[in-house]
Amino acid sequence: MVDRDTSEVLFIGGRSGVGKSSSAAEISHQLASKTIRHAVIEGDNLDQAYPQPWQHGIPLAERNLAAMWQNYRDAGYSKLVYTNTVSVLEIDKLSQAIGGSVKAIGVLLIGSDAVIAKRLALRESGASLNLHIQRSNDAARELDANVASQVHRIQTDGRSLTDIATEILAKTGW
Repeated sequence: MVDRDTSEVLFIGGRSGVGKSSSAAEISHQLASKTIRHAVIEGDNLDQAYPQPWQHGIPLAERNLAAMWQNYRDAGYSKLVYTNTVSVLEIDKLSQAIGGSVKAIGVLLIGSDAVIAKRLALRESGASLNLHIQRSNDAARELDANVASQVHRIQTDGRSLTDIATEILAKTGW
């Protein structure tokens, strides 16, 4: 049993096109169907600015996460689903930003280059598509090489969002 003052956080990471946002939406649906209070934060939105704050040493994502999560905690939430490509590489830093006692669970969604390229082609085109595919491939290699062993790896190729979300939720015990 987790102490009521503990924040339970599911960090979902993975390359572009692997299904982080879609999986989080399905997880949220499944939790809501069980009347489990939770929040979802898309980490990409926390420091989306130009010039990019992280390139200038400004930890804007962490500061915004801390402020948002405090507001959720004040409203009685203790479970958070957080998505961001590299969140599973930054679990300690993000947990510190959340503050207090944090029970963190990391999930790295993985998919093959061919399947991801097809998914990205549904939302990108032209030179932008090629750039997104290359960045996604690069991120996949970095994540595969650097993610901690305690982070759960879940394959998304050829699977329904319902199955993926159910497997992820089984890791949380929620």
